[in-house]
Amino acid sequence: MDMNEIKEIFFQECEEQLAELESGLLRLNDGDRDPETVNAVFRAVHSIKGGAGAFGLDDLVSFAHVFETTLDCVRSNKLEPTQEVLKVMLKSADVLADLTNVARDGGSVDQARSAQLIRELEALAKGEAPPPAATVAAAPKPVPVAKAVPAPVAAAPVTNDEGFMPVAFSFDDFGGEDEAASDLPSYDIVFKPKSELYTKGNEATLLLRDLSRLGEMSIHCNMDSLPGLDQMDPETAYFSWKISIKTDKGEDAIRTVFEFAEWDCDLEVTALDAGEAGAGDDDELPMQPVPFDLSVLDGEPDAPIGVVEEEERLAAAQQAAVAAAETASNVLQMAGSAARAPASDKGAAAAAAQNNAQQASSAAAPTIRVDLDRVDRLINLVGELVINQAMLSQSVIENDSNGVSSINMGLEELQQLTREIQDSVMAIRAQPVKPVFQRMARTVREIADITGKSVRLVTEGENTEVDKTVIDKLAEPLTHMIRNAVDHGLEMPEKRLAAGKPAEGTVKLTAKHRSGRIVIELSDDGAGINREKVRQKAIDNDLIAADANLSDEEIDNLIFHAGFSTADKVSDLSGRGVGMDVVKRSIQALGGRINISSKPGHGSVFSMSLPLTLAVLDGMVVTVAGQTLVVPLTAIVETLQPDAASIHSFGATQRLISIRNSFCPLVDVGRILNFRATQANPVEGVALLVESEGGGQRALMVDAIQGQRQVVIKSLEANYTHVPGIAAATILGDGRVALILDVDAVVAASRGQSLQHESSLAAAG
Repeated sequence: MDMNEIKEIFFQECEEQLAELESGLLRLNDGDRDPETVNAVFRAVHSIKGGAGAFGLDDLVSFAHVFETTLDCVRSNKLEPTQEVLKVMLKSADVLADLTNVARDGGSVDQARSAQLIRELEALAKGEAPPPAATVAAAPKPVPVAKAVPAPVAAAPVTNDEGFMPVAFSFDDFGGEDEAASDLPSYDIVFKPKSELYTKGNEATLLLRDLSRLGEMSIHCNMDSLPGLDQMDPETAYFSWKISIKTDKGEDAIRTVFEFAEWDCDLEVTALDAGEAGAGDDDELPMQPVPFDLSVLDGEPDAPIGVVEEEERLAAAQQAAVAAAETASNVLQMAGSAARAPASDKGAAAAAAQNNAQQASSAAAPTIRVDLDRVDRLINLVGELVINQAMLSQSVIENDSNGVSSINMGLEELQQLTREIQDSVMAIRAQPVKPVFQRMARTVREIADITGKSVRLVTEGENTEVDKTVIDKLAEPLTHMIRNAVDHGLEMPEKRLAAGKPAEGTVKLTAKHRSGRIVIELSDDGAGINREKVRQKAIDNDLIAADANLSDEEIDNLIFHAGFSTADKVSDLSGRGVGMDVVKRSIQALGGRINISSKPGHGSVFSMSLPLTLAVLDGMVVTVAGQTLVVPLTAIVETLQPDAASIHSFGATQRLISIRNSFCPLVDVGRILNFRATQANPVEGVALLVESEGGGQRALMVDAIQGQRQVVIKSLEANYTHVPGIAAATILGDGRVALILDVDAVVAASRGQSLQHESSLAAAG
């Protein structure tokens, strides 16, 4: 595995950490104050920073460091996570994601925005409990970025090209200067890193720096294990430290400093009473201070090079090894969730139980990373396997009249195995829509800032699973719909208040399974569609005649026309008539459909229905006017054999079928698709009772049913062209091509809509 592959693994882990970061911040924004949520957010930023440091991504490290410092203040209850604080942190998460993308793909970020957020984060971190409204204004005098809380040590800021100001520490002056400090509890600490600590991106100097913030500290570096240069192993840790510290923070605070490294070091913390601390001070041999100049971490050429610096250089070199990127994030998460032994036995038992449960859960669900191209190749092969299995079964059936031969029995087992393989492979590609929904949260924040509106995004059904191909193509239409909902749908705060609504508008994004498809709904509580304005704009654009009689649904669908916009002027957000046209074309390309429901003064609902997969489906093979069609099984409620008494005429051409004391419209599929010029006799055919996406039931009239089977979907548009009323095509067991019926398009045509202009292309699913 070369370095590029290692770096790619790191960026994949960054995507997971960024998702965890935003998810945690949104929970905090909704009022969640669970300490584990705060810890998860902190671990995500810390993991990104550790991995980025291993690859020398300085911009990412510098920003993550400032962000991490502020989060640490929240974690230690020195900063209240108010709405204003979380607003800054959510914007910081967006910038962190931008920096990660730039580090992976190249390009640049908005430096002014990054610098502004750094200043805001620094201001938040400077006070122990700053008022929410004056977090920045009431900040104390400037201190270096690296110091989230004023520490009782002298700092000599040195600014590098990136604006990062490390702090040079010297511990030789510690001890005895502050008379009051002698009354503080004292602790002896023995800290011996293992080689794994450096492998996973941690640095002993940074841990010691964080420890120094707790109080007065004296430190001695034990270099007895250091061999000669010719015998030195760069992957081995040779140094250990003995530390004496006086602090009122307690032993838990000391262990918290080593929270992410405690599994990769030997750590002993001993509390001393006043007598032991005093005796220790008297009997202790003079220690040679170890100079700590953190500017070495920035690689300044004029920094003094000593034994400690050499050790850190060896550790830094090791950080770039293969294990750094592969294990940094996972180990940090495991370390963060591991419970430390508290003072009471009861607390220790609870922590141990929680740790065991987490380890058991982790062990029960191991995962591996697989290139998506390999999965696609496997799915294609399974599709071909399904086709060949069907062809083989067809051949055996045609040549085996009794149907009880051993070959036939073996083929039945092969069919079952093929189905299980197909289901298992499709489950590999099934992914929750949560990542796409989380990306929409950033879009809402950015559009709200531009428009000056107060908007809250509510999501439901984030764990609803759909094929990875569908998820990858959902982001663009959802982004345009979100922009439309915030910019056009929601009113300004003053207008909302005047209408008796809360000043904050709500955009709701939901996902759910329905009839073998996934339905994604985007709703808002805004003003709804102004149909008079839409109609007048359509007349002005010569889309409709001035005297056209359109229903509310038809007026609403005018917004999907290319170039159509009701915006009074062109802006960065709207006015060009591109967004909703892109939405319609994107949904159609996925084999889906979109519906609009709007109520003036109450808001609008955009509903998208998409297939769960674009690969295979279960269908009913039927015959219509000599043509073979496949009807998606998920759309069929039941099959009926009509009799003459159940058929009733309605008007000149309409017919109804009586089903259990209710009447349902009868639709001749052959006539709708122009397979025949006249309507067939219903008594001579079979009726398929189907449910359409728009609601209601229809009885589709076909000539005969050949059977039920699983078919592989082949795109008709990609291989031929769009055919009205047809969703896709497939290859049958005898090698013939069969068309997959677009049930909703046929039902819509039966209502009087032109099949040629039907806007929905429903892929089977």
